[in-house]
Amino acid sequence: MEDDSTLCVGLDGHKDSITVAYAPGSGEVELLGKIGMTQTDIDHLRRRLQSKVRHICVVCEAGPCGYGLYRQFVQKGFGCIVCARSLIPKKPGERVKTERRDAIKLVRSLRAGDLSAVYVPSDDEAFRDLARTWVAPKTT
Repeated sequence: MEDDSTLCVGLDGHKDSITVAYAPGSGEVELLGKIGMTQTDIDHLRRRLQSKVRHICVVCEAGPCGYGLYRQFVQKGFGCIVCARSLIPKKPGERVKTERRDAIKLVRSLRAGDLSAVYVPSDDEAFRDLARTWVAPKTT
């Protein structure tokens, strides 16, 4: 990730918004801010990022928002990984979590190579798992 032609992007997605941070090559991490969750907002972000450099590597946190973002970015040809929150390195005593801090931490960890990617289920696979839980016998 040390190449200056690579842009590392961290996305901290939630139900209503996505907080975006990025760092070009070995440059300083910058906060882009919040964007909406609509397809138009995400397309605008992709075009904006592509105007900065040729190679972009995106990281999202695991979960419904992260998996959806992963699928959208991979479909458009971006390098993207999803990492579990529990696998993101943190300092002892670091308890304050904000969207801004999380997005910046994702970029720094991605650039340092400290993140482990998790498996992203396909849409069909996720629906199948949900359907299985609906019909599973309830134990009480």
